[in-house]
Amino acid sequence: MNTTGSHPSSVANPATGAVLSMTLCVAALIASEFMPVSLLTPIATDPGVSEGQVGQAISISGIFAVLTSLSAASVTRNIDRRTVLLAFSVILIASGLIVTFAPNYITLMAGRLLLGIAIGGFWGMSTAIIMRLLPEGDVPWGLAMLNAGVAIAATVSAPLGAFLGDLIGWRGAFFLVVPLGLVALIWQWVSMPPLPPRGRATRGNVFGLLRRPQIAFGMAAILFLFMGQFALFTYLRPYLESVAGYSVNALSVVFLGLGLAGVAGSWMVSKRLARYLYAINIAIPLLMAVIAVLLISVTPRQIPIAVLLVAWGFVATAAPVGWGTWLSRVLRDEAEEGGGLQVAVIQFAIALGASGGGLMFDRTGWWGTFGLAAILLVGSAISAFAAKIHWEKTLDVCK
Repeated sequence: MNTTGSHPSSVANPATGAVLSMTLCVAALIASEFMPVSLLTPIATDPGVSEGQVGQAISISGIFAVLTSLSAASVTRNIDRRTVLLAFSVILIASGLIVTFAPNYITLMAGRLLLGIAIGGFWGMSTAIIMRLLPEGDVPWGLAMLNAGVAIAATVSAPLGAFLGDLIGWRGAFFLVVPLGLVALIWQWVSMPPLPPRGRATRGNVFGLLRRPQIAFGMAAILFLFMGQFALFTYLRPYLESVAGYSVNALSVVFLGLGLAGVAGSWMVSKRLARYLYAINIAIPLLMAVIAVLLISVTPRQIPIAVLLVAWGFVATAAPVGWGTWLSRVLRDEAEEGGGLQVAVIQFAIALGASGGGLMFDRTGWWGTFGLAAILLVGSAISAFAAKIHWEKTLDVCK
């Protein structure tokens, strides 16, 4: 296997504008996904349902994101990928409009269902599309840009949603996603080149990829990574407020620092993936595990906690860039199927990590959640190491 040769779909003029338009769309998708977190109470008051019922608006988008990510490549296999991405952008806009003007709970959930379809389809195909838009050497940069959009959206969506909800109401907050989606749609329309479907048809069952040891090890590493990350990250706010004693203003500064560090980490890591792909994918979860343990030891000292969380943002946000680059190497001809499987694994891992972390948080306290995160992250590093060993053995056989 050649890991350094020219990319089979290299282009003479990298479509930088198309990549940036995808970044904007992904940011709008992720912001829409997480915005209800800070708006549960006002949303519940409007249609007259419980906050728990409104919380299902997050669950339903996640469920349909998984289902769509697993099926999108097969369902759309004969359609130009440019058309497919534009369609998912239109679905994003439709979702925003439906949620904004939803007269009742059922309509609200229908809008969130559409959002899940847009997330699963767009994000699931993103790695494969980046591989077709950019030369191989620029693929990590393209993935870093996408992930920077995800990091910024995930960081600011909840506090921005709370602020806008007080200022213009929860419907106004959700409506702001609509013009973002329109800008992304127009930008894609102008900048995205035709991307006709490849001659090689999808195999239909993406789970069949897991029969390959390299894919199984890699997906296991991704599963443990996101389980560990969200077991801890989901409960950072109650930990920082109740345990570490941060004020609301200080909390906002910490989260902002975490998000900015993530953007910087994604950019720096993308520059080194060509030579150190597996080393980085092993080191990142190990560093995150160390940070989780150190957070236990330094609590409740606020300055060391802030420093550690900035370091967490730096490495954690860069992790998907590493695994996206891995996917572009090991599944070049099946990147759409692999990307769909990867997104499904990530969404599943987020749900498992958040629920498992919540159980530990309630039963043992915050330190149990952080300890669980550290164990899961070590599992990710071990799985990544197994993938590295298998890859090296494969290279020896091919020589």
